[in-house]
Amino acid sequence: MNLQNLLPSRIGGIRVLKIRILCLGSIKEKYMRQGIDEYLKRLRSYAQVSIIEIPDSPIPRKEKDCQIMLKNEAIKLRQNLRGYNVLLDIDGKELSSVEMAKQMEEWMISGNSTITFVIGSSLGVDSDLKKEFDFLWSFGLLTFPHQLMRLMLLEQIYRVFKIQSGEPYHK
Repeated sequence: MNLQNLLPSRIGGIRVLKIRILCLGSIKEKYMRQGIDEYLKRLRSYAQVSIIEIPDSPIPRKEKDCQIMLKNEAIKLRQNLRGYNVLLDIDGKELSSVEMAKQMEEWMISGNSTITFVIGSSLGVDSDLKKEFDFLWSFGLLTFPHQLMRLMLLEQIYRVFKIQSGEPYHK
């Protein structure tokens, strides 16, 4: 199935999906920025990808202050949610790359022209906000730095499009 015909947005005359990556904090390391930029460049022929950075807050020392921080971050995240919203979360569903390609295909066929992936803070996201997501996706039980998670997410999205296109990258 040619998914490009199902998607409403256009780049160079070809219909494409809008993918938004919503994350807290910015990338400071040059090498990480270079990797992210490389995948953004590779993804141009498959989707319109944007990264929305929300300033992060310092992690408080007291537990009750952590909950306040998560509530404040939830307000900022909620204001930026669009389309079909996917939270990267340790409690989410673990999928292989092929399974994720099929999952994204289902979302696109269902008429979702925009998919927003959210990477929360190192404390996660507010439990009330978590309930509002359409899908929770887990990259496993390992803990990754948030900067690396952004790069890994972009790579997996790229891999999904290669799988959907029948291209050999994913092998």
